[in-house]
Amino acid sequence: MSTSSNEIVAELRELRRASYNSRYHDAALPELPSRDAVVGVVDGLIATLFPRHFGPAGLTEDGADSFVAYTLDLAMRTLREQIRRELVLANVVGSRGAEPITESREIARQFAARLPKVRALLDTDIRAAFEGDPAAKSLDEVVFCYPGLAAVIRHRLAHELFRLKAPLLARIISETAHSQTGIDIHPGAEIGESFFIDHGTGVVIGETSIIGRRVRLYQAVTLGAKRFQVDEHGALAKDYPRHPILEDDVVIYAGATVLGRITIGRGSAIGGNVWLTQSVPPGSNITQAKSRSEAFEEGGGI
Repeated sequence: MSTSSNEIVAELRELRRASYNSRYHDAALPELPSRDAVVGVVDGLIATLFPRHFGPAGLTEDGADSFVAYTLDLAMRTLREQIRRELVLANVVGSRGAEPITESREIARQFAARLPKVRALLDTDIRAAFEGDPAAKSLDEVVFCYPGLAAVIRHRLAHELFRLKAPLLARIISETAHSQTGIDIHPGAEIGESFFIDHGTGVVIGETSIIGRRVRLYQAVTLGAKRFQVDEHGALAKDYPRHPILEDDVVIYAGATVLGRITIGRGSAIGGNVWLTQSVPPGSNITQAKSRSEAFEEGGGI
C-alpha cells in the first residue's frame, strides 16, 4: 500500500477502536452474528416449509421427508450458533444476563417446535392471496411469485424469534425481506391468519402494530407511529404501543397512512391515500373526502 493508503487504514483503525470502546465498554470484542449465515438459515427454513417449491428440482413426495429432516437439522445447527452470538453480544452491551450456550439451545428448540404452527398460518395466507386476487391462477403461483407472501413467510419466522428474545436475528431477517420485496414489516408486529398484502411495494408495518384475521393491505400502506415519546432525559422512549390496531376483515387501499395507537374497527375499508389518525368504528368506509371533512370540523386543522 502507498503511504496515503497506510494513513487511511490507520485512521480507520483508530475510529473503529473508539467506536468499540464506546459500544462495548472496553470489553473484549464479541463475535457478531453473520448476516450471510442468517440468510442461509432462512432459505433453509423456507425450503423446509415448502420443500417441493423451494427444495431441489424434481423432489418427490417420497423424498420430501428426508430432505426436510436434513435441511432442518443443518439450518437449526447454524441458527443455534447465531443465537449464541446474539446472546453474547447482549451480555457485553448489558441488555441481558443469559448463559449463551444453554439459552441458545432452548431458544432454538422452542423455535423449531413452532414451525408446524408457522406452516399452518402460511397456508391461510396463501389461500387469502389466491382468493383475494383475481389475477392469481393457482395456489402454487402465489407461493412462487407473490412478493407479499415472500415477505409474510419471513415475517412469521422472524416474529417467532422476536417472541423468543432473539430480536437482532429477527431484525436481520425482516430487513433482508425488506430489501428483497420492498415490504417493511417489523418482526414485533402481531399478524393474524389469512393476511394478504397485494402488490406490496412500499408497505410499512410498525413494531407494535396488531393485525387481526383476514386483513388485506395494498401497496404503499403505512401503519406507523403518530409521534414519539421521550423520557426525562429527552431520549426516545422504547417498547410502548404506538402503532395501529386493525381488527378482523379490514381492507386498506393503496397509499393510505394510518398513524398512532388507534383502532380500525372490524370490517372497515380505508380508501386510497387517506391520512388517518383517529379510531373508526366497525364497518366504517373512510374515503379521502370524508377524512378531510372530519379533520377540519369544529375548526380542527386551522
